[in-house]
Amino acid sequence: MRNISLIIIALILPYTGIAQSKTKSTPIYYPQKEWEKKSPEEVGMNAATLKQAIEFAIQAESKTPKNLEEAHYQSFGREPFGDGVGPFMERGAASGIIVKNGYIIGEWGDLHRTDMTFSVTKSFLSTVVGLAYDQGLISDILDPVYQYVPPVYVYEHKNADNKANQFGQPQMITPFETPHNRTVTWNDMLRQTSDWEGTLWGKPDWADRPSNNRDEWLTRARAKSGTVYEYNDVRVNALALAALSVWRKPLPEVLKEKIMDPIGASNTWRWYGYDNSWIVLDGQIVQSVSGGGHWGGGMFIGAYDMARFGYLTLRRGKWEGKQLLSDKWVTWALTPTPAQPTYGFMNWFLNTNKEYLPSAPEKSFVHIGNGTNMIYVDPDNDLVVVARWIERNKMDEFVKKILVSNSK
Repeated sequence: MRNISLIIIALILPYTGIAQSKTKSTPIYYPQKEWEKKSPEEVGMNAATLKQAIEFAIQAESKTPKNLEEAHYQSFGREPFGDGVGPFMERGAASGIIVKNGYIIGEWGDLHRTDMTFSVTKSFLSTVVGLAYDQGLISDILDPVYQYVPPVYVYEHKNADNKANQFGQPQMITPFETPHNRTVTWNDMLRQTSDWEGTLWGKPDWADRPSNNRDEWLTRARAKSGTVYEYNDVRVNALALAALSVWRKPLPEVLKEKIMDPIGASNTWRWYGYDNSWIVLDGQIVQSVSGGGHWGGGMFIGAYDMARFGYLTLRRGKWEGKQLLSDKWVTWALTPTPAQPTYGFMNWFLNTNKEYLPSAPEKSFVHIGNGTNMIYVDPDNDLVVVARWIERNKMDEFVKKILVSNSK
């Protein structure tokens, strides 16, 4: 019997070893300064159909003016108080990157060009808030924001000889001190369900994408915080100001140190606020950055850096064994908002019930901004795709074409 047992073990062991070798996971690749490239075939994709997808993205370039200041005044600039107060610039042509299993397998356009990215900025903003939570600067995302934000001294160059005309005027702003705003939590702000009320940097909340019913602009009752979703950049900018109060240093400095440098981003990205969004903080004049380019400003960045950020979110905040952004935060960011199931934390757009991108897996998500600027993240297929200046109604078809090439 002992000999028979030994024979059986001898027969089983080789197959066991094969099974173990097949199931052994391949180490995850993280790009260094130079991002390694592979052919589509090397990662199991069809080169011909991938080329067709890229050609489609180039042909689907946005038809809006390349002069983004001109584009602003054809759209958001027509809103009440819609004047641009941050920088604009001329954009580049359509461009993008396709990353599979961590390797670049497709590129088009000028990928080093620093361009406006509009509301993709919000994903960087929510990340900075997440870092504050991870470091204990925010105890609980269900805490009211007002508990963390003292009165803010807005920097304005004033004529010292004109003090009498300014006597009695408020010298500080308290953006979270109305009865309604005191109920607003960090979670509400991150999910755009706060219905925050007020004017910040010369922009009233009601003037951003205003209601068609003009009679309610100044009179409507506020919805209970957390119950109604409304995409609103004034409120996003209020969150940025709150985050600045928590960090007590410029948010671009936090982002650079905690995220962009560790992931190997270039030194060419810039995060701007507005001409009038300067405050005095700890004796320094600091700009409160914006959460998008609705009135100019926001994140100006190249496609390679966008792809690195997208890859960080694909890997759930981890980079080369270091958890830069907590897995808990990423889980929250990917949790559907009850009032808007296709939205997580700003600006993580979710594919809940495949509503946002019908051709993509339900677990996929996008960081999205006007233009359209898109970072598509697909955990099921280990894909990150950056597409810049593509028509929004062409996004799903573009993603569909990439996924077809993935099913070689």
